[in-house]
Amino acid sequence: MHDIRLIRDNPAAFDAALARRGHAPIADDLVKSDELRRDAITTLQELQKGRNTLSGEIGKQMAQGNRDAAETLKAEVAALKDQIATLEQTIATNEAAFAERMSQLPNLPAADVPDGVDEDDNQLVHERGEKRDFDFAPAEHDAFGPALGLDFETGALLSGARFTLVRGHAARLARALGQFMLDTLTGEHGFEEVNPPLLVRDEAVYGTGQLPKFAEDLFRTTDGRWLIPTAEVSLTNIVREQIVATDALPLRFAALTPCFRSEAGAAGRDTRGYIRQHQFDKVEMVAIVTPDQSEAEHERMTQCAEDVLTRLALPFRRMKLCAGDMGFSAARTYDLEVWLPGQNRYREISSVSTCTDFQARRMNARYRPDGEKGTRFLHTLNGSGLAVGRTLVAVLENYQQADGSVAVPDALTPYLRGLNRLEPA
Repeated sequence: MHDIRLIRDNPAAFDAALARRGHAPIADDLVKSDELRRDAITTLQELQKGRNTLSGEIGKQMAQGNRDAAETLKAEVAALKDQIATLEQTIATNEAAFAERMSQLPNLPAADVPDGVDEDDNQLVHERGEKRDFDFAPAEHDAFGPALGLDFETGALLSGARFTLVRGHAARLARALGQFMLDTLTGEHGFEEVNPPLLVRDEAVYGTGQLPKFAEDLFRTTDGRWLIPTAEVSLTNIVREQIVATDALPLRFAALTPCFRSEAGAAGRDTRGYIRQHQFDKVEMVAIVTPDQSEAEHERMTQCAEDVLTRLALPFRRMKLCAGDMGFSAARTYDLEVWLPGQNRYREISSVSTCTDFQARRMNARYRPDGEKGTRFLHTLNGSGLAVGRTLVAVLENYQQADGSVAVPDALTPYLRGLNRLEPA
Protein backbone atom coordinates (compact mmCIF):
# COMPACT_ATOMS: atom_id res chain seq x y z
CA MET A 1 0.00 0.00 0.00
CA HIS A 2 1.18 3.51 -0.76
CA ASP A 3 1.12 6.69 1.33
CA ILE A 4 -1.31 9.09 -0.36
CA ARG A 5 0.59 12.02 1.16
CA LEU A 6 3.69 11.12 -0.83
CA ILE A 7 1.58 10.87 -3.98
CA ARG A 8 0.08 14.31 -3.31
CA ASP A 9 3.52 15.81 -2.71
CA ASN A 10 5.11 14.45 -5.90
CA PRO A 11 2.61 12.89 -8.32
CA ALA A 12 5.00 13.04 -11.28
CA ALA A 13 7.64 11.00 -9.45
CA PHE A 14 5.03 8.44 -8.41
CA ASP A 15 3.80 7.99 -11.98
CA ALA A 16 7.38 7.76 -13.27
CA ALA A 17 8.17 4.97 -10.80
CA LEU A 18 4.97 3.08 -11.66
CA ALA A 19 5.73 3.47 -15.37
CA ARG A 20 8.90 1.44 -14.82
CA ARG A 21 6.57 -1.41 -13.86
CA GLY A 22 4.42 -0.93 -16.96
CA HIS A 23 1.63 0.96 -15.21
CA ALA A 24 -0.29 3.86 -16.76
CA PRO A 25 -0.28 7.29 -15.02
CA ILE A 26 -2.71 7.38 -12.12
CA ALA A 27 -1.40 9.90 -9.57
CA ASP A 28 -3.54 12.88 -10.62
CA ASP A 29 -6.68 10.75 -10.52
CA LEU A 30 -5.79 9.43 -7.07
CA VAL A 31 -5.08 12.93 -5.76
CA LYS A 32 -8.44 14.21 -7.06
CA SER A 33 -10.27 11.30 -5.48
CA ASP A 34 -8.45 11.93 -2.22
CA GLU A 35 -9.38 15.63 -2.32
CA LEU A 36 -13.06 14.76 -2.81
CA ARG A 37 -12.81 12.25 0.01
CA ARG A 38 -11.25 14.78 2.38
CA ASP A 39 -13.74 17.48 1.38
CA ALA A 40 -16.59 15.11 2.18
CA ILE A 41 -15.08 14.35 5.58
CA THR A 42 -14.74 18.08 6.30
CA THR A 43 -18.39 18.62 5.32
CA LEU A 44 -19.43 15.74 7.57
CA GLN A 45 -17.53 17.22 10.51
CA GLU A 46 -19.21 20.60 9.95
CA LEU A 47 -22.64 18.97 9.83
CA GLN A 48 -21.92 17.05 13.02
CA LYS A 49 -20.75 20.22 14.72
CA GLY A 50 -23.92 22.02 13.62
CA ARG A 51 -26.09 19.16 14.89
CA ASN A 52 -24.36 19.22 18.26
CA THR A 53 -24.75 22.99 18.56
CA LEU A 54 -28.46 22.85 17.73
CA SER A 55 -28.99 19.91 20.10
CA GLY A 56 -27.51 21.99 22.91
CA GLU A 57 -29.72 24.93 22.00
CA ILE A 58 -32.86 22.79 22.24
CA GLY A 59 -32.30 22.27 25.95
CA LYS A 60 -31.86 26.00 26.51
CA GLN A 61 -35.08 26.86 24.68
CA MET A 62 -37.01 24.23 26.63
CA ALA A 63 -35.65 25.57 29.91
CA GLN A 64 -36.83 29.05 28.94
CA GLY A 65 -40.30 27.75 28.03
CA ASN A 66 -39.89 28.42 24.29
CA ARG A 67 -41.48 25.17 23.15
CA ASP A 68 -42.17 26.35 19.59
CA ALA A 69 -38.54 27.39 19.10
CA ALA A 70 -37.39 24.06 20.56
CA GLU A 71 -39.62 22.10 18.17
CA THR A 72 -38.25 24.07 15.23
CA LEU A 73 -34.72 23.24 16.35
CA LYS A 74 -35.64 19.54 16.71
CA ALA A 75 -36.85 19.50 13.11
CA GLU A 76 -33.56 21.07 11.98
CA VAL A 77 -31.58 18.51 13.98
CA ALA A 78 -33.61 15.67 12.43
CA ALA A 79 -32.89 17.00 8.95
CA LEU A 80 -29.18 17.25 9.77
CA LYS A 81 -29.19 13.66 11.04
CA ASP A 82 -30.58 12.49 7.70
CA GLN A 83 -27.91 14.46 5.81
CA ILE A 84 -25.21 13.08 8.07
CA ALA A 85 -26.38 9.47 7.62
CA THR A 86 -26.46 9.87 3.83
CA LEU A 87 -23.04 11.50 3.75
CA GLU A 88 -21.55 8.84 6.07
CA GLN A 89 -22.75 6.13 3.69
CA THR A 90 -21.29 7.99 0.70
CA ILE A 91 -17.96 8.44 2.47
CA ALA A 92 -17.83 4.75 3.44
CA THR A 93 -18.51 3.72 -0.15
CA ASN A 94 -15.89 6.11 -1.51
CA GLU A 95 -13.35 5.04 1.12
CA ALA A 96 -13.77 1.39 0.13
CA ALA A 97 -13.45 2.21 -3.57
CA PHE A 98 -10.34 4.32 -2.94
CA ALA A 99 -8.74 1.59 -0.81
CA GLU A 100 -9.51 -0.96 -3.53
CA ARG A 101 -7.76 1.17 -6.17
CA MET A 102 -4.75 1.71 -3.95
CA SER A 103 -4.53 -2.01 -3.14
CA GLN A 104 -4.19 -2.84 -6.84
CA LEU A 105 -1.01 -0.78 -7.26
CA PRO A 106 2.36 -2.59 -7.00
CA ASN A 107 5.27 -1.41 -4.90
CA LEU A 108 7.60 1.14 -6.45
CA PRO A 109 10.98 -0.15 -7.64
CA ALA A 110 14.08 0.97 -5.76
CA ALA A 111 16.31 3.46 -7.56
CA ASP A 112 19.00 0.85 -8.32
CA VAL A 113 16.58 -1.64 -9.90
CA PRO A 114 17.33 -1.92 -13.64
CA ASP A 115 14.69 -0.95 -16.18
CA GLY A 116 13.16 -3.73 -18.25
CA VAL A 117 10.03 -5.74 -18.93
CA ASP A 118 10.93 -9.41 -18.36
CA GLU A 119 13.67 -11.87 -17.39
CA ASP A 120 15.73 -11.00 -20.46
CA ASP A 121 16.40 -7.60 -18.89
CA ASN A 122 17.56 -8.92 -15.51
CA GLN A 123 21.09 -8.04 -14.44
CA LEU A 124 23.83 -10.53 -13.53
CA VAL A 125 25.41 -9.71 -10.17
CA HIS A 126 27.81 -12.64 -9.80
CA GLU A 127 28.34 -16.36 -10.41
CA ARG A 128 29.52 -18.78 -7.76
CA GLY A 129 30.73 -22.39 -7.79
CA GLU A 130 32.23 -24.57 -10.49
CA LYS A 131 30.15 -26.44 -13.02
CA ARG A 132 30.96 -30.12 -13.07
CA ASP A 133 32.76 -31.51 -16.10
CA PHE A 134 30.79 -34.66 -16.96
CA ASP A 135 32.38 -37.59 -18.81
CA PHE A 136 28.91 -38.55 -20.07
CA ALA A 137 25.88 -36.64 -21.32
CA PRO A 138 23.99 -35.52 -18.18
CA ALA A 139 20.29 -36.33 -18.21
CA GLU A 140 17.37 -34.25 -17.00
CA HIS A 141 15.97 -35.28 -13.63
CA ASP A 142 12.67 -36.57 -15.03
CA ALA A 143 14.57 -39.14 -17.11
CA PHE A 144 16.29 -40.93 -14.20
CA GLY A 145 14.37 -39.54 -11.20
CA PRO A 146 11.56 -42.11 -11.35
CA ALA A 147 14.04 -44.91 -10.52
CA LEU A 148 14.95 -42.94 -7.39
CA GLY A 149 11.38 -42.25 -6.27
CA LEU A 150 9.98 -39.33 -8.29
CA ASP A 151 6.68 -40.98 -9.15
CA PHE A 152 5.06 -38.60 -11.62
CA GLU A 153 2.47 -41.11 -12.85
CA THR A 154 1.01 -41.97 -9.45
CA GLY A 155 1.01 -38.31 -8.42
CA ALA A 156 -1.01 -37.42 -11.51
CA LEU A 157 -3.31 -40.40 -10.92
CA LEU A 158 -4.01 -39.27 -7.35
CA SER A 159 -4.35 -35.54 -7.87
CA GLY A 160 -3.94 -34.55 -11.52
CA ALA A 161 -1.30 -32.58 -13.39
CA ARG A 162 1.55 -30.88 -11.49
CA PHE A 163 1.38 -33.26 -8.53
CA THR A 164 4.15 -35.79 -7.79
CA LEU A 165 4.35 -38.68 -5.36
CA VAL A 166 7.85 -38.60 -3.86
CA ARG A 167 8.95 -41.90 -2.35
CA GLY A 168 11.98 -43.95 -1.37
CA HIS A 169 15.38 -42.37 -1.93
CA ALA A 170 13.92 -39.17 -3.35
CA ALA A 171 11.70 -38.71 -0.29
CA ARG A 172 14.63 -39.26 2.07
CA LEU A 173 16.76 -36.79 0.13
CA ALA A 174 13.99 -34.17 0.12
CA ARG A 175 13.52 -34.55 3.88
CA ALA A 176 17.28 -34.24 4.41
CA LEU A 177 17.39 -31.08 2.29
CA GLY A 178 14.60 -29.39 4.22
CA GLN A 179 16.14 -30.21 7.59
CA PHE A 180 19.59 -29.13 6.43
CA MET A 181 18.29 -25.78 5.18
CA LEU A 182 16.34 -25.11 8.35
CA ASP A 183 19.26 -26.11 10.58
CA THR A 184 21.61 -23.86 8.61
CA LEU A 185 19.34 -20.82 8.84
CA THR A 186 18.50 -21.26 12.52
CA GLY A 187 21.85 -22.56 13.74
CA GLU A 188 24.21 -20.45 11.65
CA HIS A 189 22.26 -17.33 10.71
CA GLY A 190 20.07 -16.50 13.68
CA PHE A 191 16.58 -17.18 12.32
CA GLU A 192 13.88 -18.32 14.73
CA GLU A 193 12.22 -21.56 13.65
CA VAL A 194 8.44 -21.30 13.25
CA ASN A 195 5.82 -23.91 12.46
CA PRO A 196 3.02 -21.67 11.11
CA PRO A 197 -0.59 -22.30 10.01
CA LEU A 198 -1.01 -23.42 6.40
CA LEU A 199 -4.54 -21.99 6.24
CA VAL A 200 -4.99 -18.24 6.66
CA ARG A 201 -7.73 -15.62 6.50
CA ASP A 202 -8.32 -12.95 3.87
CA GLU A 203 -6.51 -10.34 5.96
CA ALA A 204 -3.26 -12.32 5.93
CA VAL A 205 -3.02 -12.76 2.15
CA TYR A 206 -4.14 -9.15 1.70
CA GLY A 207 -1.36 -8.02 4.03
CA THR A 208 1.41 -9.61 1.96
CA GLY A 209 -0.13 -8.51 -1.35
CA GLN A 210 -1.64 -11.66 -2.85
CA LEU A 211 -5.16 -10.28 -2.45
CA PRO A 212 -7.10 -8.83 -4.08
CA LYS A 213 -5.21 -8.91 -7.38
CA PHE A 214 -3.88 -12.47 -7.44
CA ALA A 215 -6.72 -14.53 -6.00
CA GLU A 216 -6.67 -16.85 -9.01
CA ASP A 217 -3.13 -17.92 -8.15
CA LEU A 218 -4.28 -19.33 -4.81
CA PHE A 219 -6.32 -22.28 -3.53
CA ARG A 220 -9.30 -21.48 -1.29
CA THR A 221 -11.18 -23.79 1.06
CA THR A 222 -14.95 -24.01 1.26
CA ASP A 223 -14.96 -22.12 4.59
CA GLY A 224 -13.17 -19.12 3.04
CA ARG A 225 -9.61 -19.73 4.21
CA TRP A 226 -6.63 -19.75 1.86
CA LEU A 227 -3.88 -22.35 1.50
CA ILE A 228 -0.61 -20.47 1.80
CA PRO A 229 1.34 -20.04 -1.46
CA THR A 230 4.44 -19.51 0.67
CA ALA A 231 5.18 -19.30 4.39
CA GLU A 232 5.94 -15.62 3.77
CA VAL A 233 2.21 -15.04 4.32
CA SER A 234 2.08 -16.60 7.78
CA LEU A 235 5.48 -15.37 8.94
CA THR A 236 5.11 -11.74 7.85
CA ASN A 237 1.66 -11.46 9.41
CA ILE A 238 3.10 -12.33 12.82
CA VAL A 239 3.46 -8.56 13.32
CA ARG A 240 0.10 -7.63 11.83
CA GLU A 241 -1.74 -4.87 13.76
CA GLN A 242 1.16 -4.59 16.21
CA ILE A 243 3.54 -1.93 17.46
CA VAL A 244 6.84 -3.78 17.84
CA ALA A 245 9.38 -2.67 20.41
CA THR A 246 12.48 -1.24 18.74
CA ASP A 247 14.82 -3.30 20.90
CA ALA A 248 13.12 -6.47 19.61
CA LEU A 249 14.18 -5.71 16.03
CA PRO A 250 15.27 -7.19 13.76
CA LEU A 251 12.93 -10.18 13.90
CA ARG A 252 14.03 -13.11 11.73
CA PHE A 253 11.78 -16.12 11.11
CA ALA A 254 12.28 -19.32 9.13
CA ALA A 255 9.82 -22.10 8.37
CA LEU A 256 9.71 -25.32 6.37
CA THR A 257 6.18 -25.76 5.03
CA PRO A 258 4.19 -27.17 2.18
CA CYS A 259 3.14 -24.44 -0.26
CA PHE A 260 0.18 -24.46 -2.61
CA ARG A 261 -0.16 -22.55 -5.90
CA SER A 262 -2.68 -22.84 -8.69
CA GLU A 263 -0.05 -21.74 -11.24
CA ALA A 264 -2.83 -19.90 -13.07
CA GLY A 265 -0.32 -17.64 -14.78
CA ALA A 266 2.03 -20.44 -15.80
CA ALA A 267 -0.13 -22.57 -18.08
CA GLY A 268 2.03 -24.62 -20.43
CA ARG A 269 5.27 -23.89 -18.58
CA ASP A 270 7.38 -26.71 -17.08
CA THR A 271 4.67 -29.32 -17.52
CA ARG A 272 7.33 -32.06 -17.34
CA GLY A 273 9.28 -32.97 -14.26
CA TYR A 274 9.38 -31.57 -10.75
CA ILE A 275 10.11 -27.89 -11.39
CA ARG A 276 6.61 -26.35 -11.23
CA GLN A 277 4.12 -28.05 -8.91
CA HIS A 278 0.79 -27.19 -7.30
CA GLN A 279 2.13 -28.49 -3.97
CA PHE A 280 5.77 -28.23 -2.91
CA ASP A 281 7.93 -27.77 0.17
CA LYS A 282 9.95 -24.64 0.76
CA VAL A 283 12.08 -23.15 3.51
CA GLU A 284 11.11 -19.50 3.83
CA MET A 285 12.97 -16.62 5.48
CA VAL A 286 11.22 -13.46 6.69
CA ALA A 287 12.79 -10.45 8.39
CA ILE A 288 11.01 -7.57 10.11
CA VAL A 289 13.26 -4.53 10.49
CA THR A 290 13.43 -0.76 10.86
CA PRO A 291 13.91 1.26 7.65
CA ASP A 292 17.58 1.95 8.44
CA GLN A 293 18.24 -1.82 8.74
CA SER A 294 16.46 -2.70 5.51
CA GLU A 295 19.26 -2.41 2.94
CA ALA A 296 21.79 -4.41 4.93
CA GLU A 297 19.19 -7.05 5.76
CA HIS A 298 18.40 -7.61 2.09
CA GLU A 299 22.04 -8.37 1.37
CA ARG A 300 22.32 -10.51 4.49
CA MET A 301 19.30 -12.64 3.63
CA THR A 302 20.52 -13.16 0.08
CA GLN A 303 23.88 -14.32 1.39
CA CYS A 304 22.08 -16.74 3.75
CA ALA A 305 20.38 -18.39 0.78
CA GLU A 306 23.67 -18.40 -1.13
CA ASP A 307 25.33 -20.10 1.83
CA VAL A 308 22.93 -23.04 1.55
CA LEU A 309 23.84 -23.46 -2.12
CA THR A 310 27.54 -23.12 -1.36
CA ARG A 311 27.40 -25.80 1.35
CA LEU A 312 25.69 -28.11 -1.15
CA ALA A 313 28.41 -27.30 -3.72
CA LEU A 314 25.79 -26.33 -6.32
CA PRO A 315 26.88 -23.77 -8.96
CA PHE A 316 24.61 -20.72 -9.01
CA ARG A 317 24.36 -17.11 -10.03
CA ARG A 318 22.70 -14.05 -8.50
CA MET A 319 20.46 -11.90 -10.71
CA LYS A 320 19.00 -8.50 -9.90
CA LEU A 321 15.51 -8.46 -11.34
CA CYS A 322 14.43 -5.62 -13.60
CA ALA A 323 11.42 -3.49 -12.68
CA GLY A 324 9.07 -5.38 -14.97
CA ASP A 325 9.98 -8.83 -13.66
CA MET A 326 9.60 -8.23 -9.92
CA GLY A 327 6.78 -9.50 -7.76
CA PHE A 328 3.88 -7.23 -6.79
CA SER A 329 5.10 -6.33 -3.28
CA ALA A 330 8.84 -6.13 -3.98
CA ALA A 331 10.91 -2.96 -4.21
CA ARG A 332 14.02 -4.95 -5.14
CA THR A 333 14.53 -8.66 -5.75
CA TYR A 334 17.57 -10.85 -6.13
CA ASP A 335 16.96 -14.20 -7.80
CA LEU A 336 19.38 -17.05 -7.17
CA GLU A 337 19.52 -19.38 -10.14
CA VAL A 338 21.06 -22.84 -9.82
CA TRP A 339 22.84 -24.60 -12.68
CA LEU A 340 21.00 -27.65 -14.03
CA PRO A 341 23.36 -29.62 -16.29
CA GLY A 342 20.58 -31.82 -17.64
CA GLN A 343 18.79 -28.74 -18.95
CA ASN A 344 22.07 -26.95 -19.67
CA ARG A 345 20.72 -23.76 -18.12
CA TYR A 346 20.27 -21.84 -14.90
CA ARG A 347 16.89 -22.07 -13.16
CA GLU A 348 15.48 -19.95 -10.33
CA ILE A 349 15.78 -21.60 -6.92
CA SER A 350 15.31 -18.61 -4.62
CA SER A 351 13.92 -15.07 -4.72
CA VAL A 352 14.90 -12.68 -1.94
CA SER A 353 12.98 -9.39 -1.83
CA THR A 354 12.78 -6.24 0.21
CA CYS A 355 9.27 -4.85 0.34
CA THR A 356 10.17 -1.64 2.23
CA ASP A 357 7.02 -0.48 4.12
CA PHE A 358 4.60 -1.68 1.42
CA GLN A 359 3.36 -4.78 3.25
CA ALA A 360 3.57 -3.12 6.67
CA ARG A 361 1.08 -0.47 5.55
CA ARG A 362 -1.33 -3.16 4.42
CA MET A 363 -0.91 -4.97 7.77
CA ASN A 364 -0.69 -1.81 9.92
CA ALA A 365 2.56 -3.11 11.39
CA ARG A 366 4.56 -0.41 13.17
CA TYR A 367 7.35 0.32 15.61
CA ARG A 368 8.00 3.26 17.91
CA PRO A 369 11.48 4.78 17.48
CA ASP A 370 13.36 5.43 20.68
CA GLY A 371 12.58 8.85 22.13
CA GLU A 372 9.59 9.46 19.85
CA LYS A 373 5.89 9.50 20.72
CA GLY A 374 4.71 8.61 17.24
CA THR A 375 5.05 5.33 15.39
CA ARG A 376 6.43 4.44 11.97
CA PHE A 377 5.83 1.57 9.60
CA LEU A 378 8.19 -1.39 9.68
CA HIS A 379 10.06 -2.79 6.67
CA THR A 380 9.55 -6.42 5.68
CA LEU A 381 11.75 -8.79 3.67
CA ASN A 382 11.26 -12.34 2.50
CA GLY A 383 13.13 -15.01 0.58
CA SER A 384 13.45 -18.71 -0.14
CA GLY A 385 16.13 -20.52 1.69
CA LEU A 386 15.49 -22.66 -0.48
CA ALA A 387 12.71 -24.26 -2.51
CA VAL A 388 13.15 -27.90 -1.51
CA GLY A 389 11.80 -29.46 -4.70
CA ARG A 390 13.97 -27.40 -6.99
CA THR A 391 16.99 -28.05 -4.79
CA LEU A 392 16.23 -31.76 -5.01
CA VAL A 393 16.23 -31.44 -8.81
CA ALA A 394 19.54 -29.56 -8.68
CA VAL A 395 21.18 -32.21 -6.51
CA LEU A 396 19.92 -35.03 -8.72
CA GLU A 397 21.18 -33.41 -11.91
CA ASN A 398 24.51 -32.12 -10.60
CA TYR A 399 25.40 -35.28 -8.63
CA GLN A 400 24.10 -37.87 -11.12
CA GLN A 401 26.38 -40.72 -12.14
CA ALA A 402 26.61 -42.61 -15.42
CA ASP A 403 24.95 -45.71 -13.91
CA GLY A 404 21.84 -43.77 -12.80
CA SER A 405 22.88 -43.44 -9.18
CA VAL A 406 23.29 -40.09 -7.42
CA ALA A 407 26.11 -39.12 -5.09
CA VAL A 408 25.03 -37.41 -1.88
CA PRO A 409 26.52 -33.97 -1.11
CA ASP A 410 28.77 -34.12 1.94
CA ALA A 411 26.56 -31.64 3.81
CA LEU A 412 23.63 -34.07 3.66
CA THR A 413 25.25 -37.33 4.73
CA PRO A 414 24.61 -36.69 8.47
CA TYR A 415 20.90 -36.40 7.65
CA LEU A 416 20.97 -39.69 5.73
CA ARG A 417 22.79 -41.70 8.43
CA GLY A 418 26.02 -41.67 6.48
CA LEU A 419 24.50 -42.77 3.15
CA ASN A 420 26.67 -41.29 0.39
CA ARG A 421 25.02 -42.64 -2.74
CA LEU A 422 21.42 -43.20 -3.88
CA GLU A 423 21.04 -46.30 -6.03
CA PRO A 424 18.20 -46.65 -8.54
CA ALA A 425 15.53 -49.19 -7.70
